[in-house]
Amino acid sequence: MSNGKSAVKMNNTNALTKFQVLLMAIAAGASVANIYYNQPILKDISSTFDVTESKAGTISMLSQIGYGLGLFFIIPLGDKINKKNLILTLLSLLIVTLILMTVASTIQQVWILSILIGLFSVSVQVILPMAASLNPASRGKTVGVIFTGILIGILAARVFSGFIAEWLNWRYVYGFSAVLISVITLMLKTSLPSVRNEFKGHYFQLLQSVLYQIKRFSLLRDASLIGGLLFGVFCSFWTVLTFHLSGSPFFYHSDTIGLFGLVAIAGALMAPYIGKLADKGNSNRSLLFAVGMIIFSLLLMKLFPDSAMLLIIAVIILDIGIQGMQITNVAMIYSLDQTAHSRINTIYMTSYFIGVALGTFFGLQCWKYGGWGLVVWQMILWSLIALGIIFKRKK
Repeated sequence: MSNGKSAVKMNNTNALTKFQVLLMAIAAGASVANIYYNQPILKDISSTFDVTESKAGTISMLSQIGYGLGLFFIIPLGDKINKKNLILTLLSLLIVTLILMTVASTIQQVWILSILIGLFSVSVQVILPMAASLNPASRGKTVGVIFTGILIGILAARVFSGFIAEWLNWRYVYGFSAVLISVITLMLKTSLPSVRNEFKGHYFQLLQSVLYQIKRFSLLRDASLIGGLLFGVFCSFWTVLTFHLSGSPFFYHSDTIGLFGLVAIAGALMAPYIGKLADKGNSNRSLLFAVGMIIFSLLLMKLFPDSAMLLIIAVIILDIGIQGMQITNVAMIYSLDQTAHSRINTIYMTSYFIGVALGTFFGLQCWKYGGWGLVVWQMILWSLIALGIIFKRKK
């Protein structure tokens, strides 16, 4: 892979200030939120274009497909061209797409624009490795702050879009987002340092080099497996939680069930503190602690399936454990090769998406054939497999 060697020109003056890290966290959250704005307003969109809810529901899937395509085909460019310029270009294209969404006249146009929104929202996955590479001494803390922005963006997106659609119109959701992203883009243009990358090779060699990272680093393989498994657990849980809470013995309505999502904010706010721990010491110990919290939360769900209070506590513990795992994993993989952060990130995030898909699928199948009890057993099994990978690395 002689053509895949690259060099990064950096110096200590490129280290990020607290303001720059905060701005990047806001940018990451505002960018990723665009993938989730559509979820509460699908019914409004179906009414506007007089189509079935099923056709409108395709919008969510297409946004995720666009994001997945961006992960593999765009994010590796962060190792070839100037990361700042790549971020600004993606955000500028996102602004144009959001504006076009406000004037879309057919559902087919909305479908195409949804793919493009997902595609251009991957700027968040350029921001994250850039921030980590510029602050190596406090990489875990920096990653934790960026993840806080991402998580709050995901959580706030549904609340924001639902509120705006209720009081104005669903098109205003994308209009307001276009304004927000425009302001953020201007601030990033004046605030971010330029970090030049010089990957020696053409675009297809760059994509080939992405796959080479799997063979190159055993730690990346392990982190990807652990991340995929535990994100699968996370998605299995949230996929079937609505069914569990809407049935016996809870019989909660959708508005009450929605409040459980707000509980996840506790995990988001803990992310910077978990990042500090990741900076201090043994990564295996941090991962063991995180997986231990996940398994403990699942045991609470298994032993006390009818307790709403203990379920809330379990949700908080599960979320903190998942964020602890994610931050520790990302801090580890970004220590592998500073010149290949974007390609390494592509492999890790692709495994995350695979975990999301498999976790959702198996969660639904377990619910169908065995209810809540089987779903919890499935999540415990996947967590134990992840635990086994961590112990294998210690040998």
